[in-house]
Amino acid sequence: MSEIHRNEDNLGAIIVEVQDDLLQLKSSLEKIIVNDRGTTLDIQALDNAICRTEKSIRKHAEDYLKTVNKQLYVLPSIEDFPKQSAKIPQWKPLEAIPHVHPQKKNLLGASPGEKQKFNRNLMCNPANPSNRQIVPQKCGISLPDVVKKNINTTKHQRKIVVSGCHFPSIPEDDMRTVLQPSLLSLAVQHKAASLHPKEDTFKTGSNSRCDDQQKWETNSESPCVRKVDECTPLWATKTPLPSTTSMSMGQSEILKGTSSLIPKTPQVPPVEVPVNTTKFPFTIIKGQIDPMAIDFSHFKQNFSMCWSSVVDMLEVLKELLGNFAVPVGKVSGERLVELCRGWENGWRKTPSVNTLLSVLENQEEVFNLVSSPGQRYKGEGGIEAAAIRIQSCWRRYLARTAYLCHLRRKWAVDIITISWKMRAQIHRTRKALQARRNSQLENSRSRAQHLAANWKRIQSSKRTIIHIPSLGYSQSQRLNLRRFDILQNIQISRLFDIRDKNVEVIYICPQHLGDDILDYYNSLLKCDGATDGADTIQTLSSRRRFIILTPEAVDYFPTHNMCLSTLLKYSPRTLKRIRNLICGKQAYIVGGVSHMDDLAVADELDVPILAPDPAVFQLNSTKSEGRRIFDGAKVDTPPGQGDVCSLQQLHETLADLMTQNITVQRWLFKINSEHGGRGKAYCDACHLRSYNWALQQYHHYGPDLWNAKQIQEPVLLRYLDEIPEWLAHYAQPAKTSCYPSWACFLKTFLRQGGVVEAKPPSESVTYLTVDMLLEPGGEVTMLSCGDQLHGSCQLEAIGTTVPQTSVHPETLHSVCMRVGQTCLQRLIVGYVSVDLATFLDHNTVEQKVWAVDLNIAYSDQLAMTQMLLMVTGGTLNWHTGFLEVPMPVREKVCEHQIASKVVNCYAVIGSHLFHSNLFMLYHNTFLKTCKIHGIGFNMKKRQGTVFALFDMRERCSIGMITVSDDLQGALVTFARNLSVIYQEISSSKMQGETNFKELVKNIEDVLQMTVQNKRLLKDKPAA
Repeated sequence: MSEIHRNEDNLGAIIVEVQDDLLQLKSSLEKIIVNDRGTTLDIQALDNAICRTEKSIRKHAEDYLKTVNKQLYVLPSIEDFPKQSAKIPQWKPLEAIPHVHPQKKNLLGASPGEKQKFNRNLMCNPANPSNRQIVPQKCGISLPDVVKKNINTTKHQRKIVVSGCHFPSIPEDDMRTVLQPSLLSLAVQHKAASLHPKEDTFKTGSNSRCDDQQKWETNSESPCVRKVDECTPLWATKTPLPSTTSMSMGQSEILKGTSSLIPKTPQVPPVEVPVNTTKFPFTIIKGQIDPMAIDFSHFKQNFSMCWSSVVDMLEVLKELLGNFAVPVGKVSGERLVELCRGWENGWRKTPSVNTLLSVLENQEEVFNLVSSPGQRYKGEGGIEAAAIRIQSCWRRYLARTAYLCHLRRKWAVDIITISWKMRAQIHRTRKALQARRNSQLENSRSRAQHLAANWKRIQSSKRTIIHIPSLGYSQSQRLNLRRFDILQNIQISRLFDIRDKNVEVIYICPQHLGDDILDYYNSLLKCDGATDGADTIQTLSSRRRFIILTPEAVDYFPTHNMCLSTLLKYSPRTLKRIRNLICGKQAYIVGGVSHMDDLAVADELDVPILAPDPAVFQLNSTKSEGRRIFDGAKVDTPPGQGDVCSLQQLHETLADLMTQNITVQRWLFKINSEHGGRGKAYCDACHLRSYNWALQQYHHYGPDLWNAKQIQEPVLLRYLDEIPEWLAHYAQPAKTSCYPSWACFLKTFLRQGGVVEAKPPSESVTYLTVDMLLEPGGEVTMLSCGDQLHGSCQLEAIGTTVPQTSVHPETLHSVCMRVGQTCLQRLIVGYVSVDLATFLDHNTVEQKVWAVDLNIAYSDQLAMTQMLLMVTGGTLNWHTGFLEVPMPVREKVCEHQIASKVVNCYAVIGSHLFHSNLFMLYHNTFLKTCKIHGIGFNMKKRQGTVFALFDMRERCSIGMITVSDDLQGALVTFARNLSVIYQEISSSKMQGETNFKELVKNIEDVLQMTVQNKRLLKDKPAA
């Protein structure tokens, strides 16, 4: 409103000036008429007047439009036009507008004498062509022709009032050149939309928004005319207008403030409204608009009030269509105006292509054309755009190439830098680790020297033994072993070292043991065979002299198959507890298979290790080095050769050995670093095609002449030709679970190296194992010996019979002493086991003893022997070769003494008994079941059966010891126990995986051999 007051005087003055200019123009036109008679024609005056008029109207009309666009205007009521006496209506404020009754018929169709009303659609919808015919436009507003006929043409001045704004009096003819019909129709439409349906008043506030939701209903009489329902007044209908889609806040406030001033009428009749389908289309051809075209002129004429914004949008649209050489673009005028209004209200940037194309009626066709490749270069400035694009692409290619080259160089620099840093870090880490290991090794050697110097004193005094049954094999071997923690826990019988009263045992267990296993071993430790069971004080002291610890790292690395020393190394809490337990005591470590982490644990606990250095162990623990030790000890060994590392060497060595030892039936192949029966294979010589011919040649020349090279050469050459095929077809690994075929075994054999040697040439071969302690002081002590029992694999021992009965004790002692002294010369200390083979030579009819294997570790047989000696209270006498067990006799020699006699006993030890169905029984249930069948140990007679429990989780492996007066009774008891257990846990439908059957079969063979030996002994004195 303030803008209207400011521009009020200026508008009046401008209109007055326009009137004066028009008067002058009129007078100039009169001069033109006079000049026709011969006077001078003043054309310049006419031109000046017209220019001043155009400039003034153009400048001030824009200011006026900016002001009045925010106001509401209401048309005055129109009286009956035929009456010449009616006064010309004036523009009045909203309060003075009377009620207007809309008519069904068009104003132009009325008869001169008929009373007519002004049609509301004339001003409400300027888009209607019929309205444009009635209301022609120039550069301002003019009233309809019907009204112009009744307007008095005198110089009569009238006063205009618009929304409370007063304008100076203007002649009626000049007023028509100022106002536009679109503004008047906008005001009429907003006023009509605010009237109450029944009371014919304007609505206020919140009800005005709900009226836009009313819908048109189609008239059944005429398809071209729509009627409003009787209950829906005209002002509640929705009239589609291109320029009045929304109402500004200022207009709504004016309507809200003036709605109460409108007079109310009781009823409004329904009105027929014609359907508006015109969209003011025009065409843009090749980016150009014909300003003289009818459709464009029509569009421009109807939207001249907002033409300034339409022109800008048209320029953008023309540029787009011209740049893309669009032949024809059909523009919808209404959409264009709506787009311009939205652009002015909220947009600050040029609309997108999709937005611009949305105003086209053929937008799909144009969009497909615009989006086609290369279309841009067909339009205006296409050649320049193509050149720019080519140059930009080339420059981008050059820049991209240079950037990628820079990235590659930068990447290479980063890789080199990171690699160098990592290499330097690894080098520093290795150097630090090497320094630490050297320090640990030096400390270990220093402690070993102290242990050797004080060994006699330590053995005779109280001491603590830290047993770590670690299997320090290589990583590949450990990962290929099943139930690795159970294999390490098989030596749990080391606990029975406490049978020495001066020994305390700290046993490191590789798994968590249940209460049933702990209670079982506690009950066994109570039964110390060397004392009476009533000595409870000594029993309690025995229970206090051992402790079982499990490293906490067992829970952190359950599937890594780490050796026990490594797990203990990464268990700081367990190490701390061990330090507290051995504080102030003499202690040393007894390990298993040596590993570098043994040094780390010993250095952390600051105790010595009763074992050789890891480097010494690795050097002397191979099969090839074992043969060298036996050769150095002057002990008989099987014919063979070590350090075979290539296929050609294997063939040549095997051919030479087979030629020299023609009577050997089976040849063995042993991998250097393997243990037990895993790394062994065999092949029988009888499968060679030329073997029978070679035997004939041997018998032809005889044993004495056969050693000549000239005689052996033909056989050697034929063997060389046949051995590759012979090995490929007939060589077999001893354990197919580890190496399924000869090809797999041969690959590992050639990679790690191995030994080729002969199996003893006899059908009756006995293998025995002797355990020795190589004391740091330089003495060799035999701890255990036993004849081996085999299962399905004839090259792997499952159990032993103690004591051994195959070799004379003196011969055995002599062999073991020589091997022990040779090991001491090679700086090997600790526990060592030697595998021997004895058989009867058919040529000389003499017993031969071959040393076949050397293991530098604490053996499973030794651990089970400690358990045997604990429960029986006996000792092994190596001079006589008997297991001497004291038997208490209840006869009083004196008041506090009980006489006892020593009995020679025999025992059968099974340390690797396996049955997959054992997991069905818990240990308590298993022991009760055995007790029901009479399987148990009699403490009075010191005979019976004792079990060793290893596993808490799977419960598939057990150990068993049977003790009897003679070897035959111990074997029978052992076989019977296996049969009973097998029947209890097996059925016809659930046999399971086991080694019970093969072991029972082997025991039967040993029993037959024992019977034969007894018969020979009986027959020999008689002869």
